[in-house]
Amino acid sequence: MATYAYRCLDCGQFEVRLPIGTAEAVRDCPVCRSPARRFFTVPNLTRLSPAASAALTREEQSREAPEVVTHVPPGRRWQPPSHPALSRLPRP
Repeated sequence: MATYAYRCLDCGQFEVRLPIGTAEAVRDCPVCRSPARRFFTVPNLTRLSPAASAALTREEQSREAPEVVTHVPPGRRWQPPSHPALSRLPRP
């Protein structure tokens, strides 16, 4: 489904969701029933969550200049697994 924008001269603009390729150039306004012309808008590409936007930015930056790891980051220390069967597995 795509969102198509129309502009009524009396009521202003409104949007209609229709299957892609089925929008007419002129459609009746849902409020006053006068003809409204379709106009083109920018795609809604900016409606991302801040987390998704940050992830995309990081991914784009890593294409050109990936970060190089020079040391192991601080974090949790390795602890042996609690299940006895897991302790027999090889460790990295």
